[in-house]
Amino acid sequence: MTDKKEDIEVVETGSLDDKTTPVLDHSAVDPVYQAKAHVLNNAIQQIGMGKYQWELFVLVGFGWASDNLWPIVTSLILPAVALEFNQSKPPLLSLSQNIGLLVGAIFWGFGCDIFGRRLAFNMTIGVTAVFGLIAAGSPNFVGIAFFVALWSVGVGGNLPVDSAVFLEFLPGSHQYLLTVLSIFWALAQLFATLVAWPLLGYHTCSAEQTTPCTKSENFGWRWFLIAMGSFAMVCFILRFVVFTLYESPKYLMGKGQDAQAVEVVHKVAQKNGKTSPLSLADLEIHDEGGQQGIDASAALKRKLEKVNLTHVRALFRSKKLAYSTTLIMSIWAFIGLAYPLYNSFIPYTLASKGASFGDGSTYLTYRNSLIIAVLGVPGALIGGVLVETPRVGRKGALALSTTLTGVFLFCSTTAKNSNSLLGWNCAFNFCSNVMYAVLYAYTPEIFPTKDRGTGNALTASANRVFGIMAPIIAIYADLKTSAPVYVSGALFIAAGAATCALPFESRGKASL
Repeated sequence: MTDKKEDIEVVETGSLDDKTTPVLDHSAVDPVYQAKAHVLNNAIQQIGMGKYQWELFVLVGFGWASDNLWPIVTSLILPAVALEFNQSKPPLLSLSQNIGLLVGAIFWGFGCDIFGRRLAFNMTIGVTAVFGLIAAGSPNFVGIAFFVALWSVGVGGNLPVDSAVFLEFLPGSHQYLLTVLSIFWALAQLFATLVAWPLLGYHTCSAEQTTPCTKSENFGWRWFLIAMGSFAMVCFILRFVVFTLYESPKYLMGKGQDAQAVEVVHKVAQKNGKTSPLSLADLEIHDEGGQQGIDASAALKRKLEKVNLTHVRALFRSKKLAYSTTLIMSIWAFIGLAYPLYNSFIPYTLASKGASFGDGSTYLTYRNSLIIAVLGVPGALIGGVLVETPRVGRKGALALSTTLTGVFLFCSTTAKNSNSLLGWNCAFNFCSNVMYAVLYAYTPEIFPTKDRGTGNALTASANRVFGIMAPIIAIYADLKTSAPVYVSGALFIAAGAATCALPFESRGKASL
């Protein structure tokens, strides 16, 4: 009988320094932690990309999808919810969502360093699924707004937690896959609108009807929430029950659990059909230079140090870097306000505009939303191509796509019928997906490695805070006018202009 061990590839130790350069700031962690993290990086790189990482790629994709899916859910149910509950200020629903997203990003982002990646990774989608299903039974507008905020707390943690989990198991040679994950973001919009079309299109009150909108004839949005909540629950079950997520080796090492960290590396290697030469001695040898103060409080301290004033000042230490940091934060802030200001209310706009054109039926509203969503998928892929195109690069692709996004919004105000409005919105969604694909890739590249965590935190905070302002502006601007469209378009064009002034082009260059 052949020994099964013969089928397992033995990983040889080699020089991998070019693929495992540490990302964390040398001054933000003790040298013992830094040395051990480098050993673990080498071990993961030696194992390479295998079955475990590819399965994790799909499951992390669920988190990426959730990050876009549920804000779209809010925008899709907005017209029906406003009609049923006779709400005079529908954007309050989006306001509750954005507050939940901000709370979720802060709670899960810091929390996963305290209670672990594994728990946070499983719970974010679980929280979203539970409150998404409960929201279907909301008796009034306050109830649905409350549950939207709660499910958004789960949604807000997907990107910070999932990106940390994926990167800590990902070989340095395959970190580009973090950009490829954006395809799940685009597919989520397509999936949501595809499901919404039959449910909301046929079981929703019409904006044209003169009789009161009753629950029985407007049950579509509740069925839609049940469908989306059920999908999220399936994703949760796949993560929690079907797939075995190992705790991050770096997290375990950071808690002083070196033996468990080594064990996880060997489990990943085994699942990939390989073996790793990593031993406990490879980590413990670095304890000889001093006592490693690694525990939960130290891990939290490292997390907090990412956003302390020392690292903030480092991003402004020269005129050129200060100029770059200020501009990229401004771009994220402009887009953080512009995108939800318009995109969150597309179904509402389509319905109200369509009514004035004489064809504002709910069926046409959600059919058009589906067509718009389809254009987002190629946009995400083309963005990945443009960033590597000579003479275009990151800056050119971002400036062009962002400016065109604003231009097409202005053009949408000239629509004389539903078909022309649909065409302009398709162009908007295509360009905005190109924009996001480029923005997610470019932003971390222009920050020095040791200060990248702080830079990403600053840009994300600017984006979320301005996102909260979007529904407030929409309330006072009146969604039935073109005012929100003009404001959104102007912000996109301003962001595009600011991109042209960025001092760094990262195409073809290694990040510092």
